[in-house]
Amino acid sequence: MLRIAKLCKTFGDEGPEKAVTALSEVDLEIDQGEFVSVIGPSGCGKSTLMEIVAGLERPTGGSVHIDNDEITRPHPDIGVVFQQDATFPWLTSRQNVEFGLLRLGLTKKERARQALDTLELVGVAGFADHHPGQLSGGMRQRLNIARVLAARPRILLMDEPFGALDEQTRLRIGDELLRIWRETGSTVLFITHGLSEAALLSDRIVVMTPRPGQVKEIVVSPLPRTRTSSEIGSPAFADVTGRLWADLSSADPREAIA
Repeated sequence: MLRIAKLCKTFGDEGPEKAVTALSEVDLEIDQGEFVSVIGPSGCGKSTLMEIVAGLERPTGGSVHIDNDEITRPHPDIGVVFQQDATFPWLTSRQNVEFGLLRLGLTKKERARQALDTLELVGVAGFADHHPGQLSGGMRQRLNIARVLAARPRILLMDEPFGALDEQTRLRIGDELLRIWRETGSTVLFITHGLSEAALLSDRIVVMTPRPGQVKEIVVSPLPRTRTSSEIGSPAFADVTGRLWADLSSADPREAIA
């Protein structure tokens, strides 16, 4: 469904000596309904990869396709959830979700129904008339997810969406994300620094090399698709996180911070 082929990205036009190559020859295919995470050392191009897939950045070389449609700009089948809170503080939860539906040409009644249905899906329906400032950090991030899900994207891109949350909240919202993913059948591409988070949430984990980012290895999770945070104590979970750490720690630390 999502095909990334020989993707390259170089920043800087002052000459080769000042150019920075963020990504080099990245190849990845993701099937419909898969949950795929991307991990790697800081500066390896994870967020750049996400921005290119989202159509927010143009690659220097290579391509990204949904089915046979090449991504060159933001695409209606792709929704993006960033780490930063993207809600409007002057709107209620329901109004925030409805705002994202305006471009779809729905009637006011349809927008209201779809917004409430999505708030119910993410567990925030009881706070539909609250403003973001009245919600906890975890609930605000659920609201951010609801704003994107309401448009029914086929692909959900998430760039460090839980980075600002404490560990317990990350686990709880991770369970909610897995439930939402199973119920909607969306395809998820998830960027994270957290090895435990990647191991718990993913069908497959893409391990990137230090810059320029390339695919070093793809780890297939042995955890069941009905997994929850209760898997954290299992031997299979420990095996996955151990393998991910071995992959990352084998990189030259001087390269990882270069």
